[in-house]
Amino acid sequence: MAEKDTTVKTDVKTEEKDTKVESAKKADTKPKAKNDIMGDGSDDGDLILENERVSINLTPENATFKRSGGDLISLDIINDKGEPESFERVVILRSFPVTNPNEFLSVREPDSKKQGRGKEIGMIRYMSTFDEATQALFKEELDRRYFTPEIKKINSVKDKFGYLYWDVVTTAGNVTFVLNNPFSNIRILEDGRILINDIDGNVFEILEPQKLDSASLKKIEIYL
Repeated sequence: MAEKDTTVKTDVKTEEKDTKVESAKKADTKPKAKNDIMGDGSDDGDLILENERVSINLTPENATFKRSGGDLISLDIINDKGEPESFERVVILRSFPVTNPNEFLSVREPDSKKQGRGKEIGMIRYMSTFDEATQALFKEELDRRYFTPEIKKINSVKDKFGYLYWDVVTTAGNVTFVLNNPFSNIRILEDGRILINDIDGNVFEILEPQKLDSASLKKIEIYL
């Protein structure tokens, strides 16, 4: 009895299998939705936007700052939707701490382990637009966050193994600190102030270098 020719059937099955594999590959290479945070292949952009807040320009007309418990600052605002919103605690950061310390103040929710970095509630363009009592609140918060003692006298600067050990008199008392690269960490600003950054991240300033005594001036001017 003659054997049946199975070549055609085998070729058809092979072709069908190849077609399915090719289709599967194309499906895998199909670009996923850009904002697929749910992992279901859909674009969840609307969900992302819903969880974001809009930073607004904060003025005396839409924002009221108050002192809360523990010398913290609370805030009541009218948000971008025209709705009242309250924050039990806010933090204030300088966008340009050196060049414009009293302008472009970022008002944010505090950082937390659960939420991470606090979201920006709004921006204060000029601190001076608020009344004196509110400005005093701002300054207290900023002074705590950006503690920068002013150097009044330089007692000594000693070089040991490539590090400079400074002994100075500041508005916060007698202080010693260490610099590892004075030519990078001592800067003269446009307004004439001198800023010094030590190896621990502390910042010291000399508001009016020309008013230092001659001995102090000689100790620092070689690095300027």
